Amino acid sequence: MARAGTGEAVDEPRASADRAAATRPAERTEAGATGSGRRAGRTVRPQRVAGALKAVLRDPERFSRLVLGRPLRPYQAEPLRAIVDAVLGRTGHSFSVMMARQAGKNELSAHLEAYLLTLFQRAGGDLVKCAPTFKPQVLISKRRLEGLLGNPWHAGRWNSELSSIVRLGRARAVFLSADEQANVVGITAHHLLEFDEAQDIAVEKHDRDFAPMAAATGCPRVYYGTAWDAGTLLARVAAVHREQERHDGLRRHFAYPWWVVAEHNPLYARYVEAERARLGQEHPLFRTQYCLEELDAAGRLFAPTQLALLAGEHPRERGPQPGVRYVAGVDLAGADEEAQDAALRRLKPRRDSTVVTIAAVEDVLLADLVRAPRLRVVEHVWWTGRPHQQQYAELLHLLSDHWGVERVVVDASGVGAGVAGFLGAALGARCVPFVFSAASKSALGFELLAAVNGGRLAVYAAPGAPECEEFWAQCRAARSEMRANQQMAFFVPEAEGHDDFVISLALSVAAAGGAAPAPFGEVIPPGDAAEHEGRY
Repeated sequence: MARAGTGEAVDEPRASADRAAATRPAERTEAGATGSGRRAGRTVRPQRVAGALKAVLRDPERFSRLVLGRPLRPYQAEPLRAIVDAVLGRTGHSFSVMMARQAGKNELSAHLEAYLLTLFQRAGGDLVKCAPTFKPQVLISKRRLEGLLGNPWHAGRWNSELSSIVRLGRARAVFLSADEQANVVGITAHHLLEFDEAQDIAVEKHDRDFAPMAAATGCPRVYYGTAWDAGTLLARVAAVHREQERHDGLRRHFAYPWWVVAEHNPLYARYVEAERARLGQEHPLFRTQYCLEELDAAGRLFAPTQLALLAGEHPRERGPQPGVRYVAGVDLAGADEEAQDAALRRLKPRRDSTVVTIAAVEDVLLADLVRAPRLRVVEHVWWTGRPHQQQYAELLHLLSDHWGVERVVVDASGVGAGVAGFLGAALGARCVPFVFSAASKSALGFELLAAVNGGRLAVYAAPGAPECEEFWAQCRAARSEMRANQQMAFFVPEAEGHDDFVISLALSVAAAGGAAPAPFGEVIPPGDAAEHEGRY
């Protein structure tokens, strides 16, 4: 068989283990063996040495345990064997591997790369792996592989080329960015083509630039990641694989939600249970990253059950109570010199408003060693069309003199930047500006949902109050959209009103996160450190 892109002959893949066994001297074959072939005072026969080497190299799971020194768990070894069989058998099959967050999919990928580099170090050829970004994802993948190759078997025999290639003999692992602007045309994958975090790789980029890399060789393609929505590359591929499985019975899709991983790692179970307590079972990130559930691309921000959780029974408060800590979120709007408040609100559509959400905050214990803030929203202040100079003076009095808030997060985007700057100068570290972007607003929304889902956010009961009625109208109208890179947008459709109360609520949750001790997931006892060594 000719090596792709050259006229050089390459032996059949099934003989790779035999060739690889011949590349290492006898002293590495058995614990305690020496270069002279003696072990514990007795001679080790060369035939036995060669046989032991071949046995290790013909079994990728044994290779991980004995050569790399990091045994894989059963749910990692299962897809590893299937992929290796496809590589060596030249079946042309592709695979999708979905594992819960921190379950070890990147470890599996690195073991696969180290194994195939070892098998093909004489025959040569390239493995290609791509990730959504070069920094940090591509570089992290490369360093994982390099860390595995630091074992005694491979020490001193591999080298790094440029910033994106690891070479062992004549075989190479090539790491590429799948960013929309990355230029990757002209590269061939001879043995394997991998896609890390495939849910974040654009379908168009995959189809145009990466899929053709395996066209001439027919090498397997492997797509790793977690769930998001049905429109992602990973979801599209997984759907095809499940359909193929129904026709021929050959498994191509491997999915391991958190409870499968927890069966093999009790510490992981404790960690995820703490995350569930912090985020809530219905949080988009918990559902996708731990339960591997696909989300609807668009829907309501708050389901009926979440609205029920948000509705508190405590009364509205007009001033602070002794011994209570308060935080605030401020969504700023523009000014109107001609009219203010009620006059502008009667317009259809009404003008955007400045909304201040005041919340009492306390720290609560959610699970073993996991703490998070609990908020009771006690007041809303609602201004429409007021000049910025007036807003600044009234905000400063409201937040500092009247409520004495520990922390306030202020919208510092666009027209709000000036007011936020003046507040920051007056309040110092208590005032935190928030600049909206796709990424920052997504994180803000996820934090808001975590507080709601966890029962850690409730709003006062004041039926009939204009602020209360507007707040609930916006919450019922608010929508969410799942977007690329596991980001979420949330908003109220323009035809249905504004989202200033919802944004202000989310900013108050962010303020509470800064005022309270940051949540942490797990403290690993020193004696159990080895259990987590090498897991990522």
